[in-house]
Amino acid sequence: MSSGFALTSCRFAPFPLRPIARLTLVFVAGIFFAAVLAAQAQESIEPDILPSLAEPPPSSVEPPPSTSAEPFPASTQSLPSNTAEPLPSSEPPLPSSEEAFPSSREPLSSSMNYTGGYTTVVPAPVPAGPNGVVDTRVFPGGETIYSSEPRRVYYKLGMTVRGVWDDNIFISNTNRVSDYYFAIEPYITVGVGDVEGRNKSYLRLDYMPSVILFADHSDEDAFNQLIHVEGGYDFGRLRLSMSEDIALLESANLNSFVDTTGLWANLDASAPTRVNIFSTRLRADYQLTGKVFLQGELDSLIYFYPDNISSYMISGGLYVYYHWLPKVTVGIGGTVGYDWVDDPSTNQTFEQVNVRLNYEVTNKFFLYASAGVEFRQFDGNRGTYTSPVFEVGSIYNPFNGTTLTLAAGRRIYNSGYLANQDFGTTYIVGRFQQRLFRRVYLGLAGGYENSDYIATDRDVSAPRNDNYWFIEPSVDVLITRWLSAGVYYLYREDSSNIDFFSFYDNQVGVRATVRF
Repeated sequence: MSSGFALTSCRFAPFPLRPIARLTLVFVAGIFFAAVLAAQAQESIEPDILPSLAEPPPSSVEPPPSTSAEPFPASTQSLPSNTAEPLPSSEPPLPSSEEAFPSSREPLSSSMNYTGGYTTVVPAPVPAGPNGVVDTRVFPGGETIYSSEPRRVYYKLGMTVRGVWDDNIFISNTNRVSDYYFAIEPYITVGVGDVEGRNKSYLRLDYMPSVILFADHSDEDAFNQLIHVEGGYDFGRLRLSMSEDIALLESANLNSFVDTTGLWANLDASAPTRVNIFSTRLRADYQLTGKVFLQGELDSLIYFYPDNISSYMISGGLYVYYHWLPKVTVGIGGTVGYDWVDDPSTNQTFEQVNVRLNYEVTNKFFLYASAGVEFRQFDGNRGTYTSPVFEVGSIYNPFNGTTLTLAAGRRIYNSGYLANQDFGTTYIVGRFQQRLFRRVYLGLAGGYENSDYIATDRDVSAPRNDNYWFIEPSVDVLITRWLSAGVYYLYREDSSNIDFFSFYDNQVGVRATVRF
């Protein structure tokens, strides 16, 4: 099957790199790690003018939720933070690196990948998984808001512009077409109440439209929209929270706030396609004692393909959490759900049992893990499908100016293109970010995904198996307090046992961001 955690096995297929790609990656890796070594030497002798991207903001650490939930906060221990030193000048000081390039985890909020805050030129080091999967108990689901004083009303505006050369705009195996495109991505964040801490009552809206304009293939122009609304109300022992995430996508990528460069492609379609994703999340957390609390959850997830097979899922769960040690919280519980799938595919029911761990190992290393098993039944007269499900996420800040993040997971999706088929997706993705010479930020993202298709009807054959991977090095520079610019290179490849779905793709992009 696929790589997993706790209950899963691991099988990685070999990826034959093409000669040009192989030489490019060796060259990039050599330069990258040489620069990292120079950065560490430079950090040891130069003053810290801009604080590290790795510095977490002061916030409360909440305990772990389900694979789609966030628990009631059970720990009030704050993470450390450093104050930026002003530049020795009469001019206003530059913004801190957290203000310029939001990257650290925020309070464990109730939002998913499609609702986050990729609103700066530097991709936040948040490992967002395929199909919108991201561990929001560890990684921020929205652009982190920092303020020296609580604000009743908060707003933020900005815009990123990218120019990209892509040598396979259709992510096709047989119809490789190259073109230049421009991406215009404005954003706005508006909030009221405890938007920064998210521990008290608050309401927040994030909106990012994205216009994609091709130089030679204007018929492929796309308009994507990402919308996120979330809020919470605290009654004391009882805390209610909700979020609504909407992604209206018209391209070949599964873009999100934390990823607009195309790290994750829509492999199920392996072509530019329209898909609208709606995710609704409701939580009710009740503190029983000082160490024990309950969480009730209700989730709805819709994948609407206007021209293909749509699916509509609703699920509910109940979990018990125990604050075992000052920095360790464990939980156990179950989830049940029903999955409606458009004809000709069959409807499904499923049950999950999960065990979770939330562990702040040190003030520089944080770990979240959830592992369990799912039992899925089908109306298509086939037997129950049993599969491991899991989520793992970690943040590590080994040095000043250095951030390492890692995420992995597995879950089941309905295919929007192959009738009476689901696919189990197992993924792992990591990001590295290093500050160099005060204003330069080096980034490196990489990930792997295995998609193993299963039949939902006993009369259907589902032999498809895909192995996808990507790597994206980047360099970005903080020019002024309101302007930053950079360049990135993206290589991605899918190796499928059905040749039609295989492809490889190279992209080179430049970008600039203004923020207000």
